[in-house]
Amino acid sequence: MKPLDQGSIIPLYYQVKQRLDARIKSGEWKPGDKIDSENQLMTVFNVSRNTAKKAIEEMVQEGTLYRIQGKGTFVSHPKFEQSLGGFYSFSQVLREKGFNPTDIVLEVKDVVPSAAVRAGLQLSPDEKVVRMKRIRCADGEPIILESSYMPKSVVLDNSDLFKVGATSLYDLLASRYGVTIIRAKEAFEPVLIREDESIHLKTEVGKPALLLERTAYDTDDRPVEFCISIVRGDRCRFYTDLV
Repeated sequence: MKPLDQGSIIPLYYQVKQRLDARIKSGEWKPGDKIDSENQLMTVFNVSRNTAKKAIEEMVQEGTLYRIQGKGTFVSHPKFEQSLGGFYSFSQVLREKGFNPTDIVLEVKDVVPSAAVRAGLQLSPDEKVVRMKRIRCADGEPIILESSYMPKSVVLDNSDLFKVGATSLYDLLASRYGVTIIRAKEAFEPVLIREDESIHLKTEVGKPALLLERTAYDTDDRPVEFCISIVRGDRCRFYTDLV
């Protein structure tokens, strides 16, 4: 293997990152494969432990690698990418990318809406909502922890929502209640995974995530769903095209 350029202005740790990234992109290391340990990298590249450690830590932070305590460092699966250029369905996106989308419904219950939910759904003071809490998975891997709030005037039978998983929520609303979602408004902000969220998403506390708030509208431009999601930052990436 060609040695690192000790006289380059490019830091040694970054050169190590480039070499590791090249092995991943070439397919030599595949998703789920264990990479060389810090000690092995020190020997292979003739660098200090701090240099090897920094290279790995940055790749973990970027989501290219992940660590399992006591077992080592492994290659991450590619992130799910989604354009923000138009309306999309998470289930549909996964199917188009060759994954099997499934939902695990954790809870369906009537609740008094918070001020944010009431404003998002444009509810009158006495209107109630049904909340569906679910885990959204790709090929069985938890990706999103989601709480959907819908007016009781839309969802007349809570038991219908337990069918979500076998079919998508939007397909269910269309077939059961004649409510067709045609657009949505979304807002994102970075957050860190909390303890209760880490249990459902099977990831570590403190990992980066996106807090996504979505308001979905039907053909009458009526808000019919207000959704709050915690999206794993190591598994999802959103982008937009600027023209």
